[in-house]
Amino acid sequence: MAPVVLMLARMLPSVVEACEARFDLLRLWEADDPAALLRERGGDVVGVATNGQLPVDDALLDQLPKLQIVAHFGVGYDSVDTEATRARGVVVTNTPDVLDAEVADTALALLLMTVRELGAAERWLRAGRWAAEGPYRLTPRTVSGRRLGILGLGRIGLEIAKRAEPFGLAIAYHNRNQRDDVPYAYHPSLLDLAAAVDTLMIVVPGGAATHHIVDAAVLAALGPDGIVINIGRGSVVDTDALITALQDGTIAAAGLDVYEDEPRVPQELVDIETAVLLPHVGSASVATRRAMGQLVVDNLISWFERGRAVTPVP
Repeated sequence: MAPVVLMLARMLPSVVEACEARFDLLRLWEADDPAALLRERGGDVVGVATNGQLPVDDALLDQLPKLQIVAHFGVGYDSVDTEATRARGVVVTNTPDVLDAEVADTALALLLMTVRELGAAERWLRAGRWAAEGPYRLTPRTVSGRRLGILGLGRIGLEIAKRAEPFGLAIAYHNRNQRDDVPYAYHPSLLDLAAAVDTLMIVVPGGAATHHIVDAAVLAALGPDGIVINIGRGSVVDTDALITALQDGTIAAAGLDVYEDEPRVPQELVDIETAVLLPHVGSASVATRRAMGQLVVDNLISWFERGRAVTPVP
């Protein structure tokens, strides 16, 4: 019999179709009564496919006593309680590597937009102000020569660093542990990193360990020429502290692709001209999302056919 896989929320059609072809797929998001579906079929479920919209926590896991694997769509998997899955012997997978280049490209584009005020310049043209009032102002900052501090020099962080080097940025980083395979300056604390650079690139995942680690003190250390770019998780940054820092000039600008309460973005942030805001599009290309979806399917197939996952999380 085909393994029973529970898909918690709607995913890409290619993922749904591939799962339907190989598994007995339960679509929780289509159930008239999701609780009833879990009561009736939860005992049969051996795999879960999720995109992070719903939590995989004790409450769900208690209803899936035979669960073996959670296949997560995305690199960050903070919607999965990994302590709870570990305690039950459930494997968790994510989708690294296939989106690294896309997210790194977005990170550099967001940095350029923020430093050179490209979004504001485009709005100037579209509003007819170029013709009516003259050229957009000379931007006070340029990318070349800035000091880039990367918070989280993992796969994506490394791709960002590689792209940043030709732009003439001096690169430093902060990780939990120093790497021995990169030439970049290491700072043992985030506060030290912020004090040493003028551009902070946030690449770390969410979760309790990183919640609000970019706080008022870190922003103050970055300084009045400081720029924050976040393509990691919104929860890493204290949003209230960021808004205050932008409003009072503690830092110069911010470029954000992620937020604490997506898709809701505080109006105070929206109203700040020096904040460049993207709607979480870091990996949002058709090719990359298809590759991510295929990796979700490949992890499930590999687990049930060979007893091992392709990309298990640590």
